[in-house]
Amino acid sequence: MKTYVSTLMLMAVLTFTAAQADEVVLIVNPANTLSELTLKDVKKIYLGKNKFFPGGGRVIPADQPEKSTVREIFYAVMIDKSASKLKVYWSKRIFTGKGTPPIIKKGDEAMLAWVAEQPLALGYVYRNSVNDSVKMLNLK
Repeated sequence: MKTYVSTLMLMAVLTFTAAQADEVVLIVNPANTLSELTLKDVKKIYLGKNKFFPGGGRVIPADQPEKSTVREIFYAVMIDKSASKLKVYWSKRIFTGKGTPPIIKKGDEAMLAWVAEQPLALGYVYRNSVNDSVKMLNLK
């Protein structure tokens, strides 16, 4: 019975995730000249393999809180990693001295405020949270 309930819960989350996937968007400071990023660029930046935007400008990526739905959607859809795989990935990178994970902001409002103030910022929020203090990027 426990496995059945777990399976049903997972199916509900995945259904919700699929329905909300296009609602998570990347944001940058309005002074940033980029208008789009490739999924490959996003993965490299958020996995600490690239510290620069395409074109050479330095980037500081930020994450949403662990266990938040927006973060789960972002990593499942754009990075193709679950929370558990992400923990293992960053544990190895930190232990070997090959990087540090993105800084964490406490939700959409905090992310928007930080990105609006930080010219090197890259973050993600729900589409309906975006305001004119930040610029939304297109994925190509």
